[in-house]
Amino acid sequence: MDAHVLGTLRYIRETMDNAGSFSAVPGSAGIAMGFTGLVAAGTASLPVFASHWMLVWLVAACIAVPLGSALMAQNASTKGVTLYRGAARRFVLCLCPALTAGAALTFALVEAGVESLIPGTWLLLYGAGTAAASMLSIPLIGAMGLAFMLLGAITLFAAPDWTNLLLGTGFGGLHIAFGAVLARRDYG
Repeated sequence: MDAHVLGTLRYIRETMDNAGSFSAVPGSAGIAMGFTGLVAAGTASLPVFASHWMLVWLVAACIAVPLGSALMAQNASTKGVTLYRGAARRFVLCLCPALTAGAALTFALVEAGVESLIPGTWLLLYGAGTAAASMLSIPLIGAMGLAFMLLGAITLFAAPDWTNLLLGTGFGGLHIAFGAVLARRDYG
């Protein structure tokens, strides 16, 4: 009888995990990632780094993603949520195709010699991935994704001199603004 009860409880828990939404996206992660974006924008705008703007932003991404992930894992841990199954797993799986497309397009655009389209592509695809992943999260994440998409579309047609400002506005400003709202709404 005890084995049957434990099996039933396990089934109920797995069903609830799979049906639930992912709410472990903490405001602190958005704010930390945003500050990383602002530092990247400032650094890439310096004359000594201007010709290496893409490398600066890629290094910033390599810092921001693990930083945001660690803060998300910490927040999930305090809420008793696992990041490797259920809604959290699906959240990541919804985000990954757009990020993978962004990486592939980055290589293709560099190869084609049209690096000026990369910032808009990054913002647009990050926004698309975030908007898609928001179907498993809170509506505010979807609004952030749409804001990134709008900024990405604008960036595609902006003058190249505006690249770092627009990237900083998105990966810096939008992350900080939405992170602050998440933090205020008690999402960490």
